[in-house]
Amino acid sequence: MRSLANFAGFQIAWWACVLGAVHGAPWLGVVACVAFVALQWLASSCRRADAWLVACAVLTAVAFDGSLAQLGWIDYRGSIALPAPAWIVALWAAFAMTINHSLAWLRPGMAIVLGAVGGPMAYLGAERLGAIELIATVQATIALAIGWAIATWALTLVARHARGGAVSRPFAVGSSR
Repeated sequence: MRSLANFAGFQIAWWACVLGAVHGAPWLGVVACVAFVALQWLASSCRRADAWLVACAVLTAVAFDGSLAQLGWIDYRGSIALPAPAWIVALWAAFAMTINHSLAWLRPGMAIVLGAVGGPMAYLGAERLGAIELIATVQATIALAIGWAIATWALTLVARHARGGAVSRPFAVGSSR
């Protein structure tokens, strides 16, 4: 049940970020993501690993999405003068909180596939809703697929390392997740 709540909480955070950016209230997404991250962290049995994941995801967001913005490949709505808008950075932090929880089943190899497909799909959905615009569509989509494949793979490795090499098994008999 916790995995389902984690998944649903991330979806709510995604919608809050996208719709907040569309309607000129990007702070709404930031607040939703911070609340999701805080609540998930309080309920987490692997707080140290989660903290590492959030830190890595935030740094990745600033570098990756900041680069896409600087290259002029993506225009982020609700953006202020940062390398990447706060709502997208907050969304990366929220995504990081799924790695040890609703995505705990994810292994590094499968993370590459999930990132390569899911990353661009999320951005294309955000574009259709008006939160972003892919200026250089082909380049941005390829960069998103490669970047998210690498980032999701790396985050699963960070999670495993932060848990001391243990593989999380959320669906195992007797599991508390």
